[in-house]
Amino acid sequence: MPTLRSLSLTGLATVALAAAAAIATPAAAQTKTVYIGMNGGTMEKTYTEHVFPAFEKATGIKVVVVPGTSSDILAKLQAQKDNPQMHVVFLDDGLMYRAIGMGLCQKIAPSPVLDEVYPASRMKGDMAVGVNMGMTGLAYNKKMFDENGWAAPTSWMDLADAKYKGKVVVQSASSSSFGLHAFLMYNRIKGGTEANVDPGFTTWRKTIGPNVLEYIPSSAKIAEMVQTGEAAIFPLTPTGVGSLKAKGIPVEYAQPKEGSVVLMVGECVVANTPDNEAAQKLAAYLLGQEAQLAALQYGAQIPSNTKVTAPADVADEMNRFQGYMKNAVTVDWDVINEKRPDWNQRWNKEIER
Repeated sequence: MPTLRSLSLTGLATVALAAAAAIATPAAAQTKTVYIGMNGGTMEKTYTEHVFPAFEKATGIKVVVVPGTSSDILAKLQAQKDNPQMHVVFLDDGLMYRAIGMGLCQKIAPSPVLDEVYPASRMKGDMAVGVNMGMTGLAYNKKMFDENGWAAPTSWMDLADAKYKGKVVVQSASSSSFGLHAFLMYNRIKGGTEANVDPGFTTWRKTIGPNVLEYIPSSAKIAEMVQTGEAAIFPLTPTGVGSLKAKGIPVEYAQPKEGSVVLMVGECVVANTPDNEAAQKLAAYLLGQEAQLAALQYGAQIPSNTKVTAPADVADEMNRFQGYMKNAVTVDWDVINEKRPDWNQRWNKEIER
């Protein structure tokens, strides 16, 4: 039979173990790690230094970035489908719709924060949600426009204005969302839809085509072509314009009357992720005001959360952006992703040849 002394020792040991467990719990929680796939470089630096630390402090969950382009991250997701190594991923919207279609994402859990984001940022029944927003509109060489007395562009059809002959630059629709967006908006003006792109393909070469100096694979050459006086007008985002202006390049953004095209980076919680609870916590946090304000302040990431109050130095820019969102349109990425290989062939054969 146990003695009173042995019972007391046993009781003390139990209390000690319980106390140790209580002390160890936060430490154990701090060892939990969530992996997020996202672009490296500026985005990774912004989130690692200014966004994730507050989440880590509040939850004890460490966030580790798996860097790469959207294409890289999607490829990793596909390769890891049966044994996911990432919990949350950021992808450009077009590729995010592909990921959803492949069953690589799961629905983001309902939370009050979902009522704060732009409705246009909520994808496919909340299978993914935009974490930062942008749009493709028109940009123009302000120095050239001023010298020629030209008014700022107001329509996608300005790309077909004869006065810009040999001065229009368009990113290839087969390799760039900017060029694809310009083509799809032109196609809509001509009576087409994403399901019917014949109006765009059959008329582009006769209208916009004669004005195009060059079809470029990406926007990397825009800065040089503006400075050399080659480029007058081209598709670009307000953020892209802001980056060029910060380098002293004389460009301005113009919102087409037909609307710009929503271009965003979305987040999704990976299907069958190894720690769904932690992944959903991170996903919800990144849609919240605290995280998105930090991303705006330190990384020029335009919030998808409409409740974010912009600091004074960027308040005017935010107000303009919110104005652009009023007539921004979304394109049908399900149709685009299904038809894109055929379109790429047609573009290369019928437009760029």
